[in-house]
Amino acid sequence: MEHFSGTYTWSGARAAGMSRRQIEADGVRLGRGVYLSRGELDDLPTRCRAWVPLLPEGAAFGLQTAAALLGAFVDPPDVVHAVVGPDRLLPHRSGLTVVHRHLRPEDVVEVAGLPVTSGAQTFLDLARCTRPDELVAIGDALHRLGHLDPGRLQERLDRADGLRGVVRARFCAPRLTPLAMSRPESLVRCWILDSPLPDPEPQMPVANRFGVVVTHGDLGWELYRLILEYEGGGHATQEKLDADVERHSLAAADGYLVQRFARKHLTRPQLLLARVESALVSRGWRPPPRR
Repeated sequence: MEHFSGTYTWSGARAAGMSRRQIEADGVRLGRGVYLSRGELDDLPTRCRAWVPLLPEGAAFGLQTAAALLGAFVDPPDVVHAVVGPDRLLPHRSGLTVVHRHLRPEDVVEVAGLPVTSGAQTFLDLARCTRPDELVAIGDALHRLGHLDPGRLQERLDRADGLRGVVRARFCAPRLTPLAMSRPESLVRCWILDSPLPDPEPQMPVANRFGVVVTHGDLGWELYRLILEYEGGGHATQEKLDADVERHSLAAADGYLVQRFARKHLTRPQLLLARVESALVSRGWRPPPRR
């Protein structure tokens, strides 16, 4: 049997002369009338391309789908999310979730040939359904990847009065930084900012006694010579482990205390904060008086 290449809709396949039996044999059904050829890679961009012919003019992929396409720290969603104008009708289809928004041309960008909501629009849309620390992690990634900056985000939030999620988005916006290199770094930074602990510096430069920067800490407090490091799966190789040991040794040699945390600590924020507090106290910090 001749196989189709790529993705296709029921109407497109029929126009190409494929019977229903051929379509069912060759295609993986993504939703009503939408198929992916078995010869294609089943990833998010490919699945989105399958839905493009059914989207009305001006629509774009949004929410978690946009965040994933833009490269943020999110898992690719099982269901594709599309944003369409409030005056556009799109019948309900399994495999596709549709939300209605007023989108301006500047609220849509192109990613891998696909229409996707901009970093600022995606951040605002996700503020409706995302807790603040996770929203900051997404915003940090979008900022680091160049999809977001304070000016573009402020412009979008300025015209978002009355929209659901805008209060949360405005609260989180000043916390964003392009320096965060991972979701855990962003989460821990947010937890510390919400605590009585002093604010940490992301990617804090660590200088030796000659004033030469020898490494950077994920989070740090120069005043207290304390560094907080996240050890994730990327640290598992021997080469990476050797590099981390070297960095930590250089920091310790010049009087820095390096405190490390791992994935299991992300489920116990209070324990992590208590340990950071103890480390800060050991370096001379004193908690503010209780009210």
